[in-house]
Amino acid sequence: MEKEFTKEQQYVLARKRVEKISKFYKHLLIYIVVNIFLTAIFIAGDTNDKNTFIEALTNYHNYVIWLYWGIGITFQALNTFGVNLFISKDWEKKKINEYMDEQNNRRI
Repeated sequence: MEKEFTKEQQYVLARKRVEKISKFYKHLLIYIVVNIFLTAIFIAGDTNDKNTFIEALTNYHNYVIWLYWGIGITFQALNTFGVNLFISKDWEKKKINEYMDEQNNRRI
């Protein structure tokens, strides 16, 4: 049973959802900018420690922060967009119809 919301309640809910999405995209932008900056510093530090540029570039320790912060970003994305971020109800309906069409075409 779905609740009936007034226009004002709908507006407040929509505004909160937009704010949540906006915060996610800002966090994603900060994640990318800061990690590029930190990775560049780590690589520069490795090259100053007598490593070649290729060794510094392929050192996985320089990218660990991407992984751990990325896990946090993933959870924030799931919280913001919902668990159905990757597989939505629309996708399920399309796949069901697609398989039904396949079965109908085989019979003909």
